[in-house]
Amino acid sequence: MKFVADFHIHSKYSRATSKNMDLENLDKWANIKGIKVLGTGDFSHPEWFKSLKKDLEPAEQGLFRLKNKKSETRFLLTAEISCIYSAKNKVRKIHLLIFAPCFTIVEKINTQLGRIGNLKSDGRPILGLDAKELVKIVFNISEDCLVVPAHIMTPWFSLFGSKSGFDSLKECFEEYSKYIFAGETGLSADPAMLWQMPDCRKICLISNSDAHSPAKIGREANVFNTKISYKDIVQAIKNKDPKQFLYTIEFFPEEGKYHFDGHRSCQIISSPKQTKEYSGTCPVCAKPLTVGVLNRVEELADKPEGFKPANSIPFKSLVPLEEIIADALNCNTKTKEVEKRYEELIKKAGPEFNILLNASMEELEKSTLFDIANSIIKVRAGDVLKEPGYDGVFGKIKVSSFKKKGKLFHQKTLF
Repeated sequence: MKFVADFHIHSKYSRATSKNMDLENLDKWANIKGIKVLGTGDFSHPEWFKSLKKDLEPAEQGLFRLKNKKSETRFLLTAEISCIYSAKNKVRKIHLLIFAPCFTIVEKINTQLGRIGNLKSDGRPILGLDAKELVKIVFNISEDCLVVPAHIMTPWFSLFGSKSGFDSLKECFEEYSKYIFAGETGLSADPAMLWQMPDCRKICLISNSDAHSPAKIGREANVFNTKISYKDIVQAIKNKDPKQFLYTIEFFPEEGKYHFDGHRSCQIISSPKQTKEYSGTCPVCAKPLTVGVLNRVEELADKPEGFKPANSIPFKSLVPLEEIIADALNCNTKTKEVEKRYEELIKKAGPEFNILLNASMEELEKSTLFDIANSIIKVRAGDVLKEPGYDGVFGKIKVSSFKKKGKLFHQKTLF
């Protein structure tokens, strides 16, 4: 069965998340988006875990559904752990996703982690725990679990991040690197970039939203063609099987907030080449530039841009529907008009992923304004303008036809 899955989200118990990140709203938005399997996120938080046990019931093997409700959404038990520790004379800050097949195994994981740090403090707890020790704990409890380095290239909190990461899987996980089967691309990178790196060719690249509000789920996602079960999903990831793991859905990586180098305070955007010319310092204030994902990929790459490994999982780059609508209407995503057009499209043309991936121009024109329909088709074809994100500032993706209307980007740049 073909279906969309998003494994990395957060609950209302994580910092800087919407109070609406509860199971009812997640189920509602999964249906709007067209997501079949959704990670629970935050299973390490005691209150959220209590809610999961109370409001979910077993469905297919290793998956769960809402009790007392006829819903097609399936939940898979996941959590993100922030490991902050010192290794090789450097402070390391790495976020890791954990997949688990049942509540019993989660309870054992939570018991072990609760002895190390305070799980009540945040849905994504911060533990003074070496990343390889977390892998050891999880796999000693159950080898059916999956541990995935999150947003694998972002500067501050990732396996290969420029600020606190490592240069290889082996350097980070040592003898436990054999248990790392997958890595999450993150919003600022896509598989085409990561295929240049040797370690990113060893593992399966998955993509998830890291959503902090219900409407953001699915902004990156995975498309499978397997049986609906935990075992089949995990096996498709471990095997990197393109017949079962069909493709990932990605941001255009320029839209991610750490794609280019830069300095947010001075509104300076810098390409990797320019960063080298400026010796890594901001030309305005002389403080260090934040080295972004593209620069870090170039540093670790052993293959040229455009290299594609055999039997790699394909990907498709998209823009969230509300952003396409706002761009077509030349307004903010939070306006009533965007909300109206979004709801109208969903009602007439089906879930968001059907609209973004499958609906024909003829179908779209019957469901919305021509400019919106045309923009959807253009994004699907990759016909867009890109302004890279940098130092925590999201980039912008514009449909290329708007260039003729004189729409220009206004941030200071070093281009």
